[in-house]
Amino acid sequence: MSYSDLQQQPIIMFDMDGTLLDLAFDDFIWNHQLPIRYAEQHQCSLEQSTQALFQFYQTNNHTLNWYSTRFWTAKVGVDTLALQQEFKHKVSLREGCLELLDYLKSNGYPCWLATNADCEGLKFKLEHTKLASYFDVIISSETLGHAKEFTEFWQHLHERHPFAATQCYFIDDTEKVLKGAESYGIQNLFTIAQPSSLGQSKTSSPYPILNQLTDLIPYLEQAEVTAKYA
Repeated sequence: MSYSDLQQQPIIMFDMDGTLLDLAFDDFIWNHQLPIRYAEQHQCSLEQSTQALFQFYQTNNHTLNWYSTRFWTAKVGVDTLALQQEFKHKVSLREGCLELLDYLKSNGYPCWLATNADCEGLKFKLEHTKLASYFDVIISSETLGHAKEFTEFWQHLHERHPFAATQCYFIDDTEKVLKGAESYGIQNLFTIAQPSSLGQSKTSSPYPILNQLTDLIPYLEQAEVTAKYA
């Protein structure tokens, strides 16, 4: 592949949690450990703690607060970043993550990381997984002031880092996020079959489902062939 070919490769954008990283870690922190710590902190039963947190989660879902460790620390009285760091050994890559990223890097695809994780959570996970070197652009919704669910995120991202919406690829495990990207004009959208290794697999989606991350490779190879003979 020539240098000019490499320059023309489309941008591949990735979500982080549930796409590159196993969502089982986040489920463990927010749905298992935090209720225990909240109950201890507020001297209530685990059932009461779980109910209180559920109400907080419902109120803030799909907002920037939902993804903010600082917000939740202030809201629940438990240092949520420290809690994640305590169990950092449970952070794990999804199967095929490095294989796909190595393939993309060796074939000249620019890779971007676009996450709703706040800056503190993003820094923590990148330091632990050592993934930062794979990405040309790394952006948190906290930096842009809008969650990925909304077209404003993509508008502000384009202002900072111009990209061709009709040519790039975006992979995310959340349908509402993919709908936001689609509303902006991104066309090559993919979702993840099993974001958490301990969760259920998706059986249907409006978007192509990747059972393994490396399932993206045949799509890219076919697109290269199509472009070559267009």
